[in-house]
Amino acid sequence: MTDMADKSISANTPRRLWITAIIVAVLQTAVLGYMVGERAWGLRSGVEVLLKTAPVDPRDLLRGDYVTLNYDISRVPISTLRDGPPKISLFQQTLSVRLKRQDDGYWGIVESSFKPLDPKPDTVILKSTPFDYAFYGEPADPSQQMIGVTYGIERYYVPEGQGHDIESARNANRVAIAARISSDGRAHIRSLLLDGKSVYEEPLY
Repeated sequence: MTDMADKSISANTPRRLWITAIIVAVLQTAVLGYMVGERAWGLRSGVEVLLKTAPVDPRDLLRGDYVTLNYDISRVPISTLRDGPPKISLFQQTLSVRLKRQDDGYWGIVESSFKPLDPKPDTVILKSTPFDYAFYGEPADPSQQMIGVTYGIERYYVPEGQGHDIESARNANRVAIAARISSDGRAHIRSLLLDGKSVYEEPLY
């Protein structure tokens, strides 16, 4: 009986491995499909904004064939915070930032909050990626205090060998990004502009 049981277990082992592998493959495909679909939906339906990039220092020597991007809106003035900064230490917070088109065509910060912001005409709400934030006391000069945030659009892949040229243009303030902001506050890069002209377009898929 023991030999028969061992043979039965041995025979079922490959089958269980195949079933497990199939389940894992299905789950991976589903997750990948969701990510691709979410990005495509954001690019197709989001509100387009033009963002001004800022120089990056020091250079990321391990970037490969992508350009590291920094934005004017990456530094959020504490003075724009609705109700001011929290009075206690908070960790892994998400900052909601309201953007509005400025006279020069670029979109800038007009309001921010650690709480949800209500929609308003002619503005979009962009959410930062989660980050650690701690605030102690009142800043000496609130207008000079900034909160550094990221939005998940700080890296842009380019054709092999072209990263250095774009980085040089970026540091000369010649690069801008056209991004789509979806209704849930996520940003997706649609195109990279050099001297106001689109040079790289992102496909939906």
